[in-house]
Amino acid sequence: MRMPFLAVTVVAVAAFLPLVVTSSYILSVGVTMFLYLVAAMSLNVIYGLLGLLSLAHIAFWGIGGYFTVIAVMDLGLSFWVALPLAGLFAGVVSIAVGFPALRLNRHSFVVVTLIFALLTTLVARDWVSLTRGPMGIPGIPSPYFFGHEIAGAYSFYYLAGAFALVSLLLLYLFFTSRIADTMRAINQSEDLARSQGVNPTAYKLLAFFLSAFFTAMAGGILAFNQRVIDPLIFDFFFMQAFLIMVIVGGRGSFVGVLVAGAVMSILPEVLRFSVDLRMVLYGLALLAFVTWAPNGLAGWIRERREERLRSELRQ
Repeated sequence: MRMPFLAVTVVAVAAFLPLVVTSSYILSVGVTMFLYLVAAMSLNVIYGLLGLLSLAHIAFWGIGGYFTVIAVMDLGLSFWVALPLAGLFAGVVSIAVGFPALRLNRHSFVVVTLIFALLTTLVARDWVSLTRGPMGIPGIPSPYFFGHEIAGAYSFYYLAGAFALVSLLLLYLFFTSRIADTMRAINQSEDLARSQGVNPTAYKLLAFFLSAFFTAMAGGILAFNQRVIDPLIFDFFFMQAFLIMVIVGGRGSFVGVLVAGAVMSILPEVLRFSVDLRMVLYGLALLAFVTWAPNGLAGWIRERREERLRSELRQ
């Protein structure tokens, strides 16, 4: 009962926050947090459940942004059509990249996804006729919802919040499904899973697709919120942030990544006065959890509970 009650409480507080907070800056931080949470949880699908570190995550983040903007500004599509299409396009690209890459060992997979991420950055920077190159695409128009213009921190707070709520609910249902259990089994022993008639490659492709799908849509909303998009959307700072959220929260843990994601999303804004200090604290947090809590926040709490239970049983 505690988990549903906590979830309802958090949603209620988030929904009423703009009614009591008038600062556009704070609401903008909320928009960033919502989008980061979706991107981090999407990475948690492939990295947390299957143990496959995909550095292509940042590529799908940027692809989603560029696809949505170009589809609206150059092709004349509605934002509400372009956004899911961006997710589907990124998903198809993930399958094209993942089909050969997922047949390699885990270390080679990391290298392939890194190369792909770097290539997407080069494409965004050098394909000037499509992406406008390093100058980017300014003047992104505001989306409309039943005649209401979505512009400014207040409107985008609710747009990003609704997107995060739906996406995280769908991802929660996925994390508690039999498919996710099968992915965990593949992570534990791929050979054993294969002996039970499971096709590991198919499950890996599904995880890669879902990871790309939700991340791309988050990137699309980010671009429209900023009203401009340029190759900096592929900055590896985003990849670093998403990865730290998953590691600190605990790979494969839904609640742990949510908590870590919320904290790590707000932290850069608190430390905006010093980029160097922010990077140092990120690095220290990552080092501390890898050294003393390799299973993340969720794993550390679980281990403490097990220790307490064992001590009670001994008594």
